[in-house]
Amino acid sequence: MLKFAAGGGAMLLLLLSGFFIWKSIAQGDPGIAVPDYFTSEIAAQDEEGDDGEGPAAPPAADTRNKEQRRFDRADKDRNGVIVLDELYQPRRRAFGRLDKNGDGRLSFEEWAVRTSTRFAEADRNRDGRLSREEYATTAPRRRAPARQKANCSC
Repeated sequence: MLKFAAGGGAMLLLLLSGFFIWKSIAQGDPGIAVPDYFTSEIAAQDEEGDDGEGPAAPPAADTRNKEQRRFDRADKDRNGVIVLDELYQPRRRAFGRLDKNGDGRLSFEEWAVRTSTRFAEADRNRDGRLSREEYATTAPRRRAPARQKANCSC
């Protein structure tokens, strides 16, 4: 409990000191030495701002809602209407990747090619059966959790 209180007190002192330093710089207090690179940046910003335009406007956000964006993704030819062929297009591409012999029909073997391939890779002794050890090699690979950097200079 004492660690939390000490940490909270230290954080409060840092915030207060930062606030007072910021206020003294804003008021031009000569009691605190401000590095030359900082004052030259402020002067350069003041010179740029003298054209009367003010700060640059932020980029405009996308005004379309979620449904409008979904419609625009489906409208492949951008004519404002969706026909059935436009909805079939992504499915035809996926079907074409599975239809290896190109006959327009999807056999069970073509559909289950991933399972067949994984089985063949796991069956080391080629006996058509998977032992417990062989089956264990088919387990999905887990992604390692993203590591956080210890010294983040964000």
